[in-house]
Amino acid sequence: MFGKSNPKVNPPATTNNAVAPAATTNTNNAEKGGNRSARIDTLIGRGTTIDGDLTFSGNLNIEGTIKGNLTADNDDSTLILSEQGRIQGEVRVSSMLLNGAIDGDVFANGKVELFEKARICGDVYYNLLEMAVGAEVNGKLVRQKPNDASKLPPPKAPESTNS
Repeated sequence: MFGKSNPKVNPPATTNNAVAPAATTNTNNAEKGGNRSARIDTLIGRGTTIDGDLTFSGNLNIEGTIKGNLTADNDDSTLILSEQGRIQGEVRVSSMLLNGAIDGDVFANGKVELFEKARICGDVYYNLLEMAVGAEVNGKLVRQKPNDASKLPPPKAPESTNS
């Protein structure tokens, strides 16, 4: 733009209909302020189901199912949810790339990217939102300023099943 030869930034590369982070280049990410990384620290593959709450750090790629709350340990963590990925519970992350489905509220103090097959049944608390045509949110979209992260509702306590 404006006479500079800057390569066009494309959406994350997809493999087998899954969202994968774009390869980072110093030029594109520095200019765009992006925080994407090609590094995946943890992968939950297709056919894998985790029944219970999960806390992670780094970059988490989910192609399976999580039945429980998902929480990131730090502000450098990124959740990548592929088209086949499913989460049934509350999600608290710094940033996320979503092309799968979440049944629960989402809290992100960074960027939320919703691709065309993304589905969220719950409220989304975000700082920065990018939503593709076809993505769906069945709940409220609540814009949070970065310094308002402390005002987010506290995590829900697990339901007890006492008989």
